[in-house]
Amino acid sequence: MTTPAIFTIGYEQVTQAALIEALVKARVEVLADIRYLPLSRRPGFSKRSLAAAVEEAGLEYCHFKQLGTPADGRAAARRGDLPELERLYAGQLELPESIAQQAELRAVALEKRVALLCYERRACECHRNILVRTLLSDFEQVDLLPDLLRIH
Repeated sequence: MTTPAIFTIGYEQVTQAALIEALVKARVEVLADIRYLPLSRRPGFSKRSLAAAVEEAGLEYCHFKQLGTPADGRAAARRGDLPELERLYAGQLELPESIAQQAELRAVALEKRVALLCYERRACECHRNILVRTLLSDFEQVDLLPDLLRIH
């Protein structure tokens, strides 16, 4: 029996097109947006725009709000305080609505190729890494790194 894979991807310093290209290249079937607030000042990365582009590329888009980081956790991540992020996110994962979404995500990941989406480019600096360790430790984690923006 082969080990299932779980992909992770961040949109920091990339274009929407580069992100989708990386997903398609990895044969991802479902983009699981695990941002608590699926908003972005970056064009193309707010929920509606991203969902439309992902679906146009033939992938599914699912938002798992309860698997996102609470406000205090996002602040800890911005400060680079990973132990505090981990502590706060562990509390989020214990909430009943989060437990329900964890079960839903795991079921989808067992059936389809799923990529977890958040902002941070490197999964090791993001709650998606914590989620994989907590919920999907029996999966092979594959961190996708789309091409960076080229500013001329």
